[in-house]
Amino acid sequence: AKLVFGGENPPAIREIIRSHTREAGVRNLERELGSVCRGVARRVAEGDTSPIAVTPDNLSDFLGPPRYRWELASERDEIGVAAGLAATMAGGDVLFVEATAIPGKGRLILTGKLGDVMQESAQAALTYARSRAESLGVSPAFFDHNDLHIHVPAGAVPKDGPSAGVTIATALVSVMTRRPIRKDVAMTGEITLHGKVLPVGAVRDKVLAAHRAGSRRVILPKDNENDLRDVPPDVRRELEIIPVDHVDQVLNAALHERPAEEEERFEHAAAG
Repeated sequence: AKLVFGGENPPAIREIIRSHTREAGVRNLERELGSVCRGVARRVAEGDTSPIAVTPDNLSDFLGPPRYRWELASERDEIGVAAGLAATMAGGDVLFVEATAIPGKGRLILTGKLGDVMQESAQAALTYARSRAESLGVSPAFFDHNDLHIHVPAGAVPKDGPSAGVTIATALVSVMTRRPIRKDVAMTGEITLHGKVLPVGAVRDKVLAAHRAGSRRVILPKDNENDLRDVPPDVRRELEIIPVDHVDQVLNAALHERPAEEEERFEHAAAG
């Protein structure tokens, strides 16, 4: 029997890396390749001596269902769900921030095991959103009669750092204005009370994570433009990089211009 992963830059190995491992090194990749080889050996022991080609389509026969999911572009644009970019021990990752408004008295509810710095970013994002409410067409009474809940999945994983500030602000403004967020946009940046966007770290890893997830537009702090030199040219060519220095620019790039229709909101609620 002959085991074939196929050609130069085998797509099956890329799929193992993307969907079955998440690490800075290659130790788990080596284990997964070993699992594939053992699966082929079992087939040979059962009498199958024909060449066996491993492709992304039949990879689950050897390794089971994918453990990790990256694709964002196929998702629907939603109100209050923004894609942020985070740095992890395994490199860059996409971090969703969800926000919703519920009847209440103006409280800010934070869940998702957020650290102190990230909680402060959420407070700053809310203060900015409230200061811009009038220009965004939001009544001041909105904050008197609604609680705002921010959640960052996965809830059991600790998260911290200031770089989700623009993502939280975008999710909050989306809820306040009922304007959906474009799903193919990913963003990162620290926020100040006055809406300035400050630089963050690990820009290369974050941009690569956005590209891997299928994002088409990446919003970065203007002060991080020099860090883009570390991003491979082929990745930069496939992305629209938008450098910003104020949250207003983020909102213009990430939000739809018009609020969602009432029917769409009710249909989405019923579906959920």
